[in-house]
Amino acid sequence: MDVRLEPRQADIVRCADLAGMFCLAKVARGSGDVFKDLGFADAPERRTKLRLAQAINAALAERAATQSAAAALLGINQPKVSALSNCRLDGFSVERLLGFLSALGRDIDIVVKRRARARGRIAGLAA
Repeated sequence: MDVRLEPRQADIVRCADLAGMFCLAKVARGSGDVFKDLGFADAPERRTKLRLAQAINAALAERAATQSAAAALLGINQPKVSALSNCRLDGFSVERLLGFLSALGRDIDIVVKRRARARGRIAGLAA
């Protein structure tokens, strides 16, 4: 369900809990970066890993590869493919995910440019 808050709306909304009882919930507008909003210090890295995992999963879906076939192709075991397909990425480095994309025949471009802001940022791009 997509909920969009208008600037005039209150930040307290009425909702139903799992038992069907109505309650009041405080709603905060997000920044657009869920990892930052949740307080992760490594939000840029998590965002990059997620984008890479999405590209890997899309490439595997194009091949209609089973998890066993994907494991053989990527040189990992099936439980790690399961973790990757469910975006449980704590056990994977950015470099390792880039290697998986390479093994799947994907070209990887890393762009470095002068920053447009006072503070630099890290952004991962996956096609």
